[in-house]
Amino acid sequence: MTERAAKVASAAPAPELSLVIACYQEEGHLRESVRELVQTLDESGVPYELLFLDDCSRDGTAAIVRELVAALPRARGVYHAQNVGRGGTVSEGFRIARGRLVGFLDIDLEVHCRHIPRMLAAIRAGADGATAYREYSVGLSWNGFVRHVLSQGYRWIVGLFLRLPYRDTETGFKFFVRERILPVLDETRDRGWFWDTEIMVLAHRAGLRITEVPCPFVRRGDKKSTVRVFRDTWRYLVALRAFRKRLRAEARGGRS
Repeated sequence: MTERAAKVASAAPAPELSLVIACYQEEGHLRESVRELVQTLDESGVPYELLFLDDCSRDGTAAIVRELVAALPRARGVYHAQNVGRGGTVSEGFRIARGRLVGFLDIDLEVHCRHIPRMLAAIRAGADGATAYREYSVGLSWNGFVRHVLSQGYRWIVGLFLRLPYRDTETGFKFFVRERILPVLDETRDRGWFWDTEIMVLAHRAGLRITEVPCPFVRRGDKKSTVRVFRDTWRYLVALRAFRKRLRAEARGGRS
């Protein structure tokens, strides 16, 4: 963002919602997804800003983000010189946000942006945050079946290890009251995919009221996933074990 654009953004009234769009290798669907997102937000009537953070994509994503930021009056762009990771990128977006509410969604829209108003309604009804509980349609593809089984497995393991009241901590569709989530954000350590689980656990321990809203999850057949099933599953389990160890140490009054 240019110095002039930064001054204009700082002078404008603060939006109600700051929506973080963490981008990594999104060139195949980014323009169309953003078109649908802007349409949904405009129709909702909520004052908003879009925060695009490109996490050092190796394809044409950063160029598309610059194009979108130039064309959209309520958009800002951040461009990483090195890959930070999903959790670190979303955290950065929440910190630079100007809205009373902050949220993020996976821009492939496998959980569609049309469900954003339901998240905001849950918060307006008294919740500190709202997240999507993904309802899967497995379909006939082998990849879709495997990913569905893994997601159900993650949910079972999280429930067994962390004893949470939530059914879906890993969803990439989360919204919060900014002033309530920022202190929780400061306690997070993971900068990758485990951040989704970590933020939910820490929010629960901090006493935040989080509402889960059931939303259909529709797997895109035209998108090449950046997830590596066996590698990322192993990393998730390692992170989960380390996180549980940390929580136990903190409960004993120590630090891991």
